[in-house]
Amino acid sequence: MSASLNMRTTRLHQVKLAAVLLCAFAAGDVLAQAAAKPAAPAAPAAKPGTGVPGQGFLPPAASNAKVIDSVYVIVNDEVITRREVDNRVNEITARMRAQQAQLPDPEDLRRQVVEAMITERAQLQLGKEYGIRVSDIELDRAIGRIAESQKMSVQDMRNQMEKEGMTFSQFREQIRNEIIMQRLIDHEVDAKIQVSEAEIDTYMAAEKAAAADRVEMDISQILVRIPENASPEQIAARKARADEVARQLRTGADFVKMAATYSDSPDALQGGAVGWRDPNRLPPLFSGELGKLKPGQVTPVMRTNVGFHILKLNNVRKPESQQQQQDAVVQQTHARHIMLKVTPTQTEDEARKKLLGLKAKIEAKQGSFEDLARQNSQDSLAAKGGDLGWVEPGDIPDELATVMNGLQPGQISDPVKTPFGLHIIQVVERKTQDTSKDKERATARQVLTERKRQEAMEDWARQVRDRAYVEFREEQ
Repeated sequence: MSASLNMRTTRLHQVKLAAVLLCAFAAGDVLAQAAAKPAAPAAPAAKPGTGVPGQGFLPPAASNAKVIDSVYVIVNDEVITRREVDNRVNEITARMRAQQAQLPDPEDLRRQVVEAMITERAQLQLGKEYGIRVSDIELDRAIGRIAESQKMSVQDMRNQMEKEGMTFSQFREQIRNEIIMQRLIDHEVDAKIQVSEAEIDTYMAAEKAAAADRVEMDISQILVRIPENASPEQIAARKARADEVARQLRTGADFVKMAATYSDSPDALQGGAVGWRDPNRLPPLFSGELGKLKPGQVTPVMRTNVGFHILKLNNVRKPESQQQQQDAVVQQTHARHIMLKVTPTQTEDEARKKLLGLKAKIEAKQGSFEDLARQNSQDSLAAKGGDLGWVEPGDIPDELATVMNGLQPGQISDPVKTPFGLHIIQVVERKTQDTSKDKERATARQVLTERKRQEAMEDWARQVRDRAYVEFREEQ
């Protein structure tokens, strides 16, 4: 969901720290995974030379040697300690070795890590200066969504982290800092990006001109996944498994059967079918290898951060014409809802009973839907009487859309469960609308915004870093 219940399709930007953070590392997405680098929480100001214990990962191995901490670098009025730097270097080194990535020279790696930590700390300080705060309730909700996305309970996720050497308090602070960072970037970068109508017109004209040479590919995949924080032995075993699958495919094995047997992808039981894709929207590694194939052929084993991939090119076609793409007429529904969240203090059964009670009140004319939504709905739309506005396919969770589509105007559903909570939904009215041209322009705007965003992110991060007071301390 977006600001309006975060229900609308979200853009793919899972905001990391600035683009410059650890960009030189082969390890890559150091903030993308929960077990990745800890966000450096702001340390209290310290007198020079005293140092403040780091809040990041502990060293991977216990040691009987006495750990001496000291101030390594001062960033504005906070310090980064030697222990924090050592922990971050050790963690990234371990991850790169696990991924069989070539390590930089130790001095170069340490310099990159320190620079990344300085930039990160300066950005978090700026967020706090702007008064950006994340309450414990907001944090609990975010962590709950992360656990749900991993199909785990919060306790199971906590147990897994602690097995891997990360305390839950460290994880909470990491997520808190990431939320602060996302809100800061929304304010400082995203809100300032503007795309003109003329730019959209130019982009769409260029896309139309290039359409004649464009093709779509029907592809299938087999994925042999690499576990997070995998050891070299685990990676080697997964590579051997992928190589064996590739060998069998070369000798005539059926791709669908092999996918259902060996693939770790969610589409495995569908024979690995991915469907028709524009190669320009695939990772360059994939599109490059697929471009060498004829229908029916398969790629070599390809390695990504996720695992080892084998793709099959099933067929190639020209995309539908521009006119065909614009002929779609969709049904739009004006709806409103009341949502209750499942929390430690409100069970799913309690939320369901409360919603049924609210539905009964509305149907008995003991209160309007809008008034009861304002009083009870636990989301940002409560103030609007739960009004979802005009929605169409893909705008709201499938579970809610399926129920909504079966309602007549004025009718109220029974409670419906989605990843965000339990809902009752009422249809106000319906209409059909040709929105294809609006969608086409919206897509163009999104593409152009993302193009501008990367450059704006890098420039903003550089400015924050340049404005920060940074003092390096001598080795102690």
